[in-house]
Amino acid sequence: MTHLRRCGDAGQAFPIYITVVAGLLFLGLAYFAVGQATVNRSGAQTAADAAALAAAQDTRDQLAAEWLKDVADPDEWQRIFDGNGDGLEPSCWRAYELAQRNDAQVNDCVQSGPLSYTVDVETNKAMGKSVVPITESKHSKAHATAVIERLCTFDPLPAGTDRSALPRLVCKNNRYWDLDPKDVTDVPRPQDLFDVHLAD
Repeated sequence: MTHLRRCGDAGQAFPIYITVVAGLLFLGLAYFAVGQATVNRSGAQTAADAAALAAAQDTRDQLAAEWLKDVADPDEWQRIFDGNGDGLEPSCWRAYELAQRNDAQVNDCVQSGPLSYTVDVETNKAMGKSVVPITESKHSKAHATAVIERLCTFDPLPAGTDRSALPRLVCKNNRYWDLDPKDVTDVPRPQDLFDVHLAD
């Protein structure tokens, strides 16, 4: 009699065991889906960051080239350091290029100020098949803003100063340049004049 009751208990526990295993399996698949989505989202953010930084760096390089062209005219320096270069070419093409390298596409690229770019991207690949049906066709989106920060300051020359003289250019990390307009071989590099980084 006792033996038969024990067999009956074992038979009743088997469906519970199957249910628990099925539940754990479903949870495992759900966590896998979350992992897929996280990886896809991370790829989107990487693409957005790279795209925004690339656009900002291109503008930074153009501003530095213009500063070098006008280095003998300190009246133009402040305008350039403020990001108001003459004839700057649009830089969003670099955002498209970097997004493509990161398997994404740019949905929008805006120069949100003279010294900043905001880029929205979407991954080319969907999150993939999973127990969550919507992920099969879902593409991750992300946006990023990169800013160009000027690193140098200068004091304008006093009125009546010889126009052949140039102000001392003082840059970050206590670096400075006493520039000679007749010899511009020793000049700051673009990264000495401007820093490019993602906005907080």
